[in-house]
Amino acid sequence: MKDVLEEELFAHRRDLLTTLDIVFMDTTSPRIKSGGEGGQTLGRRGFSKDHRPDLNQMILAALVDGDGRPVCTEMWPGNTADVTSLIPAVDRLQRRFRINRVCVVADRGMISAETIAELEARGLLYVLGVRERTDKLVYDLVLDDPAPSVPFLLMKPRGEVDYEAKAVELAGRRYIVCRNLDEMKKDAAARADIVAALERQLKKGDKSLVGNKGYRRFLATPDGGGFSIDRAKVAEDQKFDGVFVLQTNAHLSPLEAMLVYKNLATVERTFRTTKSLFETRPIYHQLDATIRGHVACSFLALVMKKELEDRLAATNNGARASSPALMADLDSLTETEVEEDGKRFLLRSAPRPGASLALSALGVALPPTLRQVAVA
Repeated sequence: MKDVLEEELFAHRRDLLTTLDIVFMDTTSPRIKSGGEGGQTLGRRGFSKDHRPDLNQMILAALVDGDGRPVCTEMWPGNTADVTSLIPAVDRLQRRFRINRVCVVADRGMISAETIAELEARGLLYVLGVRERTDKLVYDLVLDDPAPSVPFLLMKPRGEVDYEAKAVELAGRRYIVCRNLDEMKKDAAARADIVAALERQLKKGDKSLVGNKGYRRFLATPDGGGFSIDRAKVAEDQKFDGVFVLQTNAHLSPLEAMLVYKNLATVERTFRTTKSLFETRPIYHQLDATIRGHVACSFLALVMKKELEDRLAATNNGARASSPALMADLDSLTETEVEEDGKRFLLRSAPRPGASLALSALGVALPPTLRQVAVA
């Protein structure tokens, strides 16, 4: 029933203007605790994002539309690589929801030459993260492009953030070089601290530096005379300060592509919610069917959470309540049964502010604080 539920929910809110032009996708690997083998096919050993390689796991993908609404979930055995799960997920998405134009937004763990070739062969648009430190073309040429970037101020709940972005076309590919100027300053300060610590340590001796990766990347190769700070490596590292690089075939401006990719954080927040509020992980089930049911319950909870947040924003001048605080306030609503002189009463607790806002947004009226009930 999982697929049927997801498709019916999408059909319920679909109208002539509803599209899935942009789809955000991210994956996680919920671990399967002892007592649950993880089903007949899903539970397998693989690269564990929970840092538990000793346990079976499965791969869980969440797909979210451009408005932040959960669309569907996909599951694969725990030894499936991210880069091999993207294309099957998109293919199923098109078949299940009868859509033609899709722009896939995914993180750098999803990208490979084969993945991009498959997306282009299917006529699909994409905005994908690039591994800027290991992609030789990006490392040697894209980041050194001399063209100026366009500045952009992004408003966030915690304040303003300065960004800049530019497009670089090279070898038939279109890259978007983005830079978070606030993160650039933090990266520069962190590197300065490392170099200062290196200088202090080298005065004492260099033997303890060999195993420290943070230090080692700025050291010159020993030549018999001991380690020394490689100033060229320090200068080279500056090009990565606050930088993230995208590859896209979509007709988006650099700033539009950057904003679309930044919205991938919506899926990451979705996973954090399922892990904390809705306790998707760990999984204890022993059958594929019960695992899918477990995930379907979390998916439905996410749909309800998103609906509640949208209604709260509509009735609260766009303000969004903190989900953990909201859940805690709703959980605090209780009724206590009291019996006195042969009569039975229900005593309701006073709603906290978050619960009052949520109930008002949903049009739910609370029962009286005290009401008498019939004695059985």
